[in-house]
Amino acid sequence: MRKFLSYQPLFAVILFILSCHSTYQPQAVQYKDYRIAPGQSSSNEMNALLKPYSDSVNKSMNDEIAVAGMTLEKKQPEGALGNVLADAMLVMAREKYQTKIDASFVNYGGIRLSSIPKGSISRGKVFELSPFDNMIVLLTLNGKVLQQFLDHVAAKGGWPCAGISFQIKNKVAVNINIAGKAFDSSKDYVIALADYVANGGDDCVMLKDIAQQGNGYLFRDAVLNYFSKLNKEGKQVTASIENRITNAE
Repeated sequence: MRKFLSYQPLFAVILFILSCHSTYQPQAVQYKDYRIAPGQSSSNEMNALLKPYSDSVNKSMNDEIAVAGMTLEKKQPEGALGNVLADAMLVMAREKYQTKIDASFVNYGGIRLSSIPKGSISRGKVFELSPFDNMIVLLTLNGKVLQQFLDHVAAKGGWPCAGISFQIKNKVAVNINIAGKAFDSSKDYVIALADYVANGGDDCVMLKDIAQQGNGYLFRDAVLNYFSKLNKEGKQVTASIENRITNAE
């Protein structure tokens, strides 16, 4: 009697085999079933079958997509790496959604590297930096909810952000400015952030019931696109500390 083994998506299997060395995740998959006879060892055959694909994946992950003009470090309340990632989210979200977005936020714990060294940035490095398939979504928040969210970010020590600045005093957000203007608690603001956070992740319970606008655009893809965009423009990936978030004295 023949046995049949239905495998996961072929590309996913390739990346699973590579997972002991990397954190890459598939974006496009194709399904196929493979027949294995009784007593037949599939290991060598599968390795041979997957080798051309794994070689292709590894080559793609080693491709240079940009150059860091400086060491980009992850720090709180503000760091160069966080500023770059928040900028990437804001710039690419505005491009993909074609609508006004006031600010963006990247949850600090979602950044999985402590730094990106000066020099070549590979595609694989971005996958290491952001291994999760988090999508960028837009939320329209009234001033009260936005203040609650900012207070939460402040209590966490500060998250990477763009389009907004504020100070942390007694774990509360104060002196808030959005697009260079003083925060108005009577206004609504559109923010971009990961769906993980919008769904209440990282204790952001104040966001759970807010309607989301999404189009399936991954945060990791936004970073890849942003870095590639800079590279095509002949620019290196750099950032400066701009007092987006500071601790009040």
